[in-house]
Amino acid sequence: MILHGYWRSGTSYRTRIALNLKGVEYRQAALDLRTGAQKSDAYLRLNPQGLVPALETGDGLVLTQSPAILEWLEETHPEPPLLPRDAAGRAQVRAMAAVIGCDIHPLNNLRVLKAVRGLGADQAGVDAWAGQWIIDGFTALEALVVRHGEGWCFGGAPTLADCYLMPQLYSARRFNVDLAAFPRLLEIEARAEAHPAFIAALPENQPDAD
Repeated sequence: MILHGYWRSGTSYRTRIALNLKGVEYRQAALDLRTGAQKSDAYLRLNPQGLVPALETGDGLVLTQSPAILEWLEETHPEPPLLPRDAAGRAQVRAMAAVIGCDIHPLNNLRVLKAVRGLGADQAGVDAWAGQWIIDGFTALEALVVRHGEGWCFGGAPTLADCYLMPQLYSARRFNVDLAAFPRLLEIEARAEAHPAFIAALPENQPDAD
């Protein structure tokens, strides 16, 4: 498999975590988002949207959009599971992931922040913009982890929700968000910092990292 992504992209990061947790071998094809490499003709033939990640599965299939990639991984590589066995549990994990994937991350990704800067915001303004949505989402997620977590976001093993959480915590620090109000999320992060699949996915451990 070939994962087309960028070392600091949250969507690429969450996909790396899931691939690593599943024990799936892949190689990486780096796209520097800062230079617009994701808009090259060659990459647009793979992913017409010009976003990362894209996953070439090796059998002619090209998958885009990280939620679809992670769901495909769960269906085609079911062990270890990243979703609970019961329908209610699966819905809860998907909801926790969506807090980040739908309500936080899209508002602090590169193209949105460029638009915010284009409206005249300086770095402090960008940080305030991103921080507002991160704090709102993390407040809800902290409460959900208190309700459902047993060491991880849901239960006692990593799920899709943890794949989403680690990149968003990384991003929060880039925007100087104070995370002291989210002790359960930080406890999960500390556990992930000792887990080989999460360590291997860290942005600084990628071949294209600065």
